[in-house]
Amino acid sequence: MITLTDDATTKVGQLIASESEEGLALRVAVRPGGCSGFSYEMYFDTERAEDDLEKAYGDVRVVVDQSSAQLLEGATLDYKDGLNEAGFSIDNPNAQRTCGCGQSFS
Repeated sequence: MITLTDDATTKVGQLIASESEEGLALRVAVRPGGCSGFSYEMYFDTERAEDDLEKAYGDVRVVVDQSSAQLLEGATLDYKDGLNEAGFSIDNPNAQRTCGCGQSFS
């Protein structure tokens, strides 16, 4: 299961609050594709499958499907808002290599 840093939790919480919809959680998934084999997908979701894994970080809930959870074990989602780096990033120790854009891995 992926871990959220405090900065990522704060930003996700702000984004969910701005949606004004009950029951939203951050869904993080790994899908086939991208230039290195797999790509990350993140979106807000109210749907839950019976075998989804769910973890709460304060008021923020994160949902991951079983197959993605295996590829995200030990991974960390961070958020930065600086001059050199801005946005969300995933540090995944399971990734043997990543592409130049940082959006896909193998």
